Amino acid sequence: MSPLASLVRAYDRMAARSGEVPAFGFSQEKIGFLIPLNPDGTVAHIPIDLRQGEGKKKTARLMTVPASFKRPGVTPKSFFLWDNTAYVLGVTATEGKDGATRLKAFKDRHFRDLADTDDEGLRAIFEFVKRWVPEHFAEFGWPEEMRDQNVVFSLESERLDRRMIHDRPAARELWAQLSAAGEKNEAICLITGERSAIARIHPAIKGIRPAGGNKDADSIVSFNKASFESYGQIQGNNSPVGEYAAFRYVAALNHFLERGSGHRIQVGDVSTIFWADASDALAAAEAESFFRVVIDEKQADAVEEKKVYDMLAKLRAGRPIADIKPDLTSGVRFFVLGLAPNAARLSVRFYIEEDFGVIAERYLRHLERMCIDPPPKEDAPSMWRMLIETAVLRKSDNIQPNLADQWMRAILTDTPYPLTLLSTLIIRLRADQNVNALRVAMLKSILIKNFKAEVPVSLDRANKNSAYLLGRLFATLEQIQDVALGNVKAGVRERFYAAASANPRNIFPMLLRMNVHHLSKAEKGEKRRLAGFLANEMSEIISGLPCEFPATLALSEQGKFALGYFHQNHRPKEKDVNPETSK
Repeated sequence: MSPLASLVRAYDRMAARSGEVPAFGFSQEKIGFLIPLNPDGTVAHIPIDLRQGEGKKKTARLMTVPASFKRPGVTPKSFFLWDNTAYVLGVTATEGKDGATRLKAFKDRHFRDLADTDDEGLRAIFEFVKRWVPEHFAEFGWPEEMRDQNVVFSLESERLDRRMIHDRPAARELWAQLSAAGEKNEAICLITGERSAIARIHPAIKGIRPAGGNKDADSIVSFNKASFESYGQIQGNNSPVGEYAAFRYVAALNHFLERGSGHRIQVGDVSTIFWADASDALAAAEAESFFRVVIDEKQADAVEEKKVYDMLAKLRAGRPIADIKPDLTSGVRFFVLGLAPNAARLSVRFYIEEDFGVIAERYLRHLERMCIDPPPKEDAPSMWRMLIETAVLRKSDNIQPNLADQWMRAILTDTPYPLTLLSTLIIRLRADQNVNALRVAMLKSILIKNFKAEVPVSLDRANKNSAYLLGRLFATLEQIQDVALGNVKAGVRERFYAAASANPRNIFPMLLRMNVHHLSKAEKGEKRRLAGFLANEMSEIISGLPCEFPATLALSEQGKFALGYFHQNHRPKEKDVNPETSK
């Protein structure tokens, strides 16, 4: 099933539950203010602020209104019965925006569409439009923060009932007539397979920041230049999708993209949208909850987080998900869609449709490959948390483009990880020398999945891989320096990790010469028994190395170097670690 067809089905399920998504011909928009009117079109009193929150953190309310559309680039075109203040009032705070032309567009439309109405509410808007001039805004003392906010109308007599004029039956009936008017081109819809009126332009997709500030990047399907068209077809006719189907997939997508919807995760430039389809709505919600916390723990509340972490702990203990949550493995279909902004339209980075049980098992195999001892501090680090380890200064804005979606797709489809993940991790290790458990766990999983390597979970003294032994040797040389000199500002790790992990032949002979001095000093100090143990450890490691150090290490071998370094620094705390306690 295509992603658009899946979204259409998702819309139908949500519409059946009532109130989750707007009806055909309507959209959910952010409304900031309400203008109360008397039946004669006069303003009853100062507009009402509908926003929620305090101070600068106020946010507009989502309200179902007659559907918005993509405005033409040159000639202003207003929405029906609502719009921003530049159109409704001719007032704006944006420098260079022509309020007079926009106000004229709003007036012309409503003079035309409301001229024959006898509904009390619609007549009130008609009379308001006839009376209004932009100078009234200052004369009436309306708040400056109202500028450029979306506004709606209500009759003052119905305001307390929270009934807006656009919700009146006469307004809905008129809007349906206006929407159906005009010449319609009919064809077979590519989504539903039914013959229907074809959408010339699809509704706007909201909530994804366009690349480079391009405001046209709000469509998945669009033909915005003649060079994209063929066989004499115009715009949407080149890829025929019915108006109703286009409305449904966009409405579902906009619902999932809303802030706080629980169906969206943002990592880098990729918006990952996910949803479940099941006969049991509770099972679908649990599948979505599980996926949300696994990918990004910031999306979960405390109760949900604990519940999912408990499930992850059982999975890591080897219990299959069918034993833990049998309702999630049968009858729950799961969908994951990755969208990113592009120059003129949205780019589909990936689309995955699979039984949730299959996705959970694939994620479990990923967890098994990530197993490291000692484990990371986080009990169940999310993908977002791990991707932060690849970013400069650990800022999400610095995550390499395409890395998030490529890694997620690899995990959810059980295919090899992107090699850019390996190279990015190696670059970060060489840049900041922070060889922590999360980074090593990712390196370990890449080595197992991509290179079919046998990689130990904890210190493996029998492992004779040269890169692994070099990492252990480097850690031991660093420990001997610590015993001899204590804490120094720029030690062996800070000065030589990057070069030693890439070009060992150039660095290790010098490190061994330095170590003669460090070891001599350490053996004369208070920790001489520990120094002796480390010297024996070093001799054991060197005995497994070839006669000549390798000139260079490939990226995969540098990953093994980091693994050996980490394991040697976190070897089991037994008697051989601190010989001063052994008898």
